[in-house]
Amino acid sequence: MTKHLDRELQRLRGELVDQFGVVEQMILLAVRSLVERRTDLADRVIDGDEAVDINDIRIEEECLKLLALHQPVATDMRWLVTVVKANSDLERMADLACNIAERAKSLDLYPLFPIPDEIVQMVTICTGMVRNALDSFIEHDSKKATGVIRQDDLIDELNRVVIDQLHETMKESVDNIEPAVHCFSASRHLERIADLAENIAEDVIYLVEGDIVRHKHEIL
Repeated sequence: MTKHLDRELQRLRGELVDQFGVVEQMILLAVRSLVERRTDLADRVIDGDEAVDINDIRIEEECLKLLALHQPVATDMRWLVTVVKANSDLERMADLACNIAERAKSLDLYPLFPIPDEIVQMVTICTGMVRNALDSFIEHDSKKATGVIRQDDLIDELNRVVIDQLHETMKESVDNIEPAVHCFSASRHLERIADLAENIAEDVIYLVEGDIVRHKHEIL
């Protein structure tokens, strides 16, 4: 029974890693569609969401089946709990990537509207957080997970800068209001993706160390 469980856990691990890769690619394409005004990339992101939803349900069902059939304890149980939570966060990241893609399609109607440079910085940091959250999960590296959590404050600060800039841009002309709102939404979605990467990092710390660190970042 233990060998069978081990095989199932390894297969599940591979499925989650694949889901990470798909979602990371969706985020990258969504941002490219925004910055490069590429509606074709935006459509690719939106079209890919259904597959993520299907995988999300399958992974969750497999986790629940393993919990019911094998009643794992200690590390195996923590691992399955972490997978369930991380899987849910990945599905929400994919939804946010689709939201960014939708904003990109709307902004395509305003080709002269400038995208704040800080959004590009947010993209670099945010995608790095997602990638490092995955690496910390694969490598059982709580230090790397802690690094992801510490980067979230920088994303929050950049988001505030973007909001302030867009407010000023809207004051300059009423024609800027609609594209600025789309841009604001994209920035907010990036900030939420970073929050979800932070959630996964918190779950990795729980997986590796057994400590629940939500709302306790000052001790990290």
